[in-house]
Amino acid sequence: MSDAFTVLWTHGTCRALRKVGRVGGRPPGRLQRRPFLPAAWPGARAWDEAYALHVNRCVVYVVSWMRVIDMGRRDCCGAGPATWQGPAFPGHSDWSMLGADGCGATAVHVEATPVRFDMPIPGDLLARLAWRNRRGQTRGLKYRVDGRLERSISLQGFYRLTSESAGGLAEVFGDAL
Repeated sequence: MSDAFTVLWTHGTCRALRKVGRVGGRPPGRLQRRPFLPAAWPGARAWDEAYALHVNRCVVYVVSWMRVIDMGRRDCCGAGPATWQGPAFPGHSDWSMLGADGCGATAVHVEATPVRFDMPIPGDLLARLAWRNRRGQTRGLKYRVDGRLERSISLQGFYRLTSESAGGLAEVFGDAL
């Protein structure tokens, strides 16, 4: 059974995505295969899903939906670095703002929807979002006020969603998948 996770994309990451023109435009076909190379996606396996989230002015947006295809170096990643100063994955330099150049980064190849910044999570769903740890304990989102998120600290990281929360985010994303 696959799991669903959330990952928070910072203002710096989203600004870089906008600057190099990675926002919008549907790629050919239903889903685009592209690299996503973060420093760590702990606990993720092939076929797990991840929702990239972004917080802007107290509103939480679903930026992209991704499904992990594999977590290994491929031909598309390019040659390994010759020295410690070389880029970890030179074949993915066009997505370096997502961590492709990071020393110690692990290759995570995903199917993904286009990056977009126009899908806010409704306040009622924000109140119901919950994550679970490996021991089965759940936690909700902190710092919510009137359907808005005052602080993003409880989203920072890579967290496993409960199945109900994953279903709620899938409904928000709807036709984009």
